[in-house]
Amino acid sequence: MKAILNSLVAAALALGAVTVATAQSAPSAASAPEAMSTGEIKKVDKGGGRLTIKHGPLKNLGMDAMTMVFKVKDPAMLNEVKVGDKINFVADNPNGQLIVTRLEKQQ
Repeated sequence: MKAILNSLVAAALALGAVTVATAQSAPSAASAPEAMSTGEIKKVDKGGGRLTIKHGPLKNLGMDAMTMVFKVKDPAMLNEVKVGDKINFVADNPNGQLIVTRLEKQQ
C-alpha cells in the first residue's frame, strides 16, 4: 500500500512539473506583443480627446482600411502628433468605443 501511495505521489509531482514547464514555455496572449497598425493623422481634437486617423487594416479588430475617429487612452498622446504625421498605433474596442492605446510617430 505504501509503495502504491509513493508511486501516486511521484506521478502527481511529475505531472505538475510537466504542467508548470509547459505553462512557462508557451507564450500567453497577455505577453504576446501587440500588432501595431499604420496610419496618418488627419485631425487632432484636443478638446474632445480624439484623433482622426486614416489607417490601414486593424487586424486585431477585424477592420479594413478607412478613416475613423478614435478616443485616446492618454490625453498626452494628442501633444505627440500633428496633422500629416505618419504613425504606428494600437487600437482597442472596449465597451464598443474605439480607443488608441499606444501611439508612435514613424521615423
